[in-house]
Amino acid sequence: MYKFRSYKTPQRILVTGGAGFIGSHLCERLISDGHEVLCLDNFFTGTKQNILHLLPNPRFELITHDVTQPILLEVDWIFNLACPASPIHYQYNPVKTTKVNVLGALNMLGLAKRVRARILQASTSEVYGDPEVHPQKEEYWGSVNPIGKRSCYDEGKRVAETLFFDYLRQNSVDIKVIRIFNTYGPRMRPDDGRVISNFIIQALHNKPITIYGDGLQTRSFCYIDDLIEGMIRMMDFETGSHKKSRDYTKPHLSGMPGPINIGNPHEVTIKDIAQKVVTLSQSKSAIVYEDLPEDDPKRRCPDIAKAKQLLDWTPKISLDEGLEMTIEYFRNNR
Repeated sequence: MYKFRSYKTPQRILVTGGAGFIGSHLCERLISDGHEVLCLDNFFTGTKQNILHLLPNPRFELITHDVTQPILLEVDWIFNLACPASPIHYQYNPVKTTKVNVLGALNMLGLAKRVRARILQASTSEVYGDPEVHPQKEEYWGSVNPIGKRSCYDEGKRVAETLFFDYLRQNSVDIKVIRIFNTYGPRMRPDDGRVISNFIIQALHNKPITIYGDGLQTRSFCYIDDLIEGMIRMMDFETGSHKKSRDYTKPHLSGMPGPINIGNPHEVTIKDIAQKVVTLSQSKSAIVYEDLPEDDPKRRCPDIAKAKQLLDWTPKISLDEGLEMTIEYFRNNR
C-alpha cells in the first residue's frame, strides 16, 4: 500500500524550469496545495506569461537563474525540471543541453545534500531510445544512439539518472526519478515542434498537417493534469529510511525510489492523432508526409504497473477530452 505524508506546515519547494510548460502547471498545483514555491528559470524555453497569474501570490517567488551555475537556497523539496524538452529547442545548442542535464543535476543534488532536501529528477522516456522492448518497463536499459543529433538530450538524461543514484548510494540523498512520456496540454509552446502542438497549430490555420514517416509510428500521450498528479504522488511517497546499508544496487527492483514511468499507456499512431485533431478542430487541413528525422523512435508506450501499484496512479483524462481542452487553449491564444 502507498503511504503519503501529512504536513503540519507547508513545504518550501524549489521548481527548476518552473516557468516552462510542465513546470508552470506544477507550480500552480503546489501553490494550490498550500506550499511555498520558488520558481527558478532562465527563460530559454519557459516564459513569464506561464506564471504571470502566480506572481501576486505571497507564497510564490520567481528566481531568474541558470541551473548550470550553483545556487544556495533553503528548501524542503526540489523538483528538477530544467531542460529544453523538444527536439527543436534541445538541438539548437546541444552542448548547452548536455550541460543543463549534467551540471544542472550536479548542482541540484549538491543543494539537496547540503540542506537535506528530497529531490525529484524529471527524466524522460527518451532514455529508452528506439526501444527493442514494448511496452517499456523500468527494468529495460534502452537502445540509444550515443552520438546522434538527439543524444545531447537522451544521453544527458541518462547521465542525470546515474548521478541521482550515485548521490543516493554515496551520500544517502533522498531521491526520486520519474520517466515522463509524451505529455500535452495548455501552455505548450506553439513553436516547440512537438506532435500535438504542431498538428493543432496547423489545423487551426487550415494548413497541411505534416507527418514525418508513414504515420504508423506510435506514441502514448498523457494530459498535463494527470502527469502533475503522478509527479506529486511520486515526490510525496514515503520510502522510510535512506541509510547506506539498504541495497540500491538494483533500485528498480526494490520498489522505490527507482525510476517510475509516468505516462498514458493508451498507444496511438501519429496518423490517428492527426486525424483526431482535424476532426476535433473542424479543420480543412490535408495531411502530408515527409521523411522521418534521424533516430526518431518507431514505438513508444509506458508500462505503468509500478505507478499503479506504488502510487495508486493511473491517467484519468481521455485523449479526446485532453485534445479538446488543448485545442481550445490554442484557439484562444493564437
